[in-house]
Amino acid sequence: MTTFFDAPGDTPEEVVPDLPKNSDAASDDRPSVITSLGGGHGLFQTLRAARICTPHKINAIVTVADDGGSSGRIRRELGQIPPGDLRMALAALTADAEEGGLWENLLQHRFGGHGALAGHALGNLMIVALTDLLGTSQDALDRIAALTGATGRIIPVCAEPLDLEAEVSGLDSDPRVMRQVRGQVAVAATPGQVRRVRIIPENPEPNPAAIQAILDADLVTLGPGSWFSSVIPHILIPEVIEALTQTKATKTVVLNLTAEPGETAGFSAERHIHVLRQHARSLQIDQVIVDAKTLSSPTERDHVERAARTIGAEVSFHDVQAEDGRGRFTSIHDPAKLSAALLGSFAGARKR
Repeated sequence: MTTFFDAPGDTPEEVVPDLPKNSDAASDDRPSVITSLGGGHGLFQTLRAARICTPHKINAIVTVADDGGSSGRIRRELGQIPPGDLRMALAALTADAEEGGLWENLLQHRFGGHGALAGHALGNLMIVALTDLLGTSQDALDRIAALTGATGRIIPVCAEPLDLEAEVSGLDSDPRVMRQVRGQVAVAATPGQVRRVRIIPENPEPNPAAIQAILDADLVTLGPGSWFSSVIPHILIPEVIEALTQTKATKTVVLNLTAEPGETAGFSAERHIHVLRQHARSLQIDQVIVDAKTLSSPTERDHVERAARTIGAEVSFHDVQAEDGRGRFTSIHDPAKLSAALLGSFAGARKR
């Protein structure tokens, strides 16, 4: 069936009080606990939407495979997990008040010039420094969340950096030849066609907090974002797939509005779903959210619905595109529109 919808504490433990598993505080149409998996700008927009969906608890499970820019320098020089996507998630969850806006700007502030600090974001350095002082990235993130008045918890999917390696075609005169491309930046920028990705190490130890956040959720979201480098790495971790199987949460995939140059160039909405299933055969999803404007053809919609059924999902078409202030649509999701889409899909799934 298709649905159409045109005061922080002194310790990390006080920041994130335990909630009962699959809390009964969730109503039929509004989740109490939302857990969002992803990274980068896609996760940022999803977390903004989640803040509208629930006044209770938000968990952001963040990929740790970035190897470019400030994050790449930090992981190479200090051996810590890349902090860039973690910083962006923190910025998305800072308080709405004037002070919260200042914290968001401070976390996102990037140094200029040509010296050692050039290109580093202040939030990245805060995470690194507190990790050194407190011993773990999770403790550091919990403390910064308390300091900034963040409305949720930022959880690295693993406590160790991951590497991304892709099988890419089209880099040779013979299109059947597959080449290995390693590194998130290299995968995102490849002129070839990404066929499959894997993470190194192949079976990393997941962050226990990430697994618990999936089990505790009423609503779990996956995507939008860079499909091969921000979304799929989560489902390559066996314990994450097991938690997604066990959780009683409604599981929703939010598809990208457009294919990205490089890693998903030329991908249809249908193919995004097939790639998910290719990388995690046992993955079962309840809902897939697709933008109604970018997928208006009945034939394309039929193809997406058919693909969604292979992962157990129904498709909902919503208006979720942001506008640029001049009435023109952009390639990012509007948090208010996405919130309405998530709530509609959640309520529909709960009533089935």
